Amino acid sequence: MTGWSDATIWTIIVALGVGTFTIRFSFLGLLGDRDLPDWLLRHLRYTAVAILPALVTPMVLWPNATGGQTDPARLTAAILALAVGYWTKNAIATIATGLAALFALQALGV
Repeated sequence: MTGWSDATIWTIIVALGVGTFTIRFSFLGLLGDRDLPDWLLRHLRYTAVAILPALVTPMVLWPNATGGQTDPARLTAAILALAVGYWTKNAIATIATGLAALFALQALGV
């Protein structure tokens, strides 16, 4: 175990909760009813495009399920999903293709 007291753990939990609330409130509470400048809205459009690949890439190239070794099934499913996403511009179709390809390739033993 960690050796921390219950009071220390609860203090950490409350501090993290207050910090999370403060971060979210700074955007929603303070800026929620105001119009944002055009330059900021233009940059915010690219947030998902920047964050999603950063979240997915390590899970494709160094998955925990294979001990950090690149898996051909995951790599192939990611490439298929990328192609479908580029072609259709549809997030649901992209996710469904990647999921179906990964399960099919793993079932085939690739």
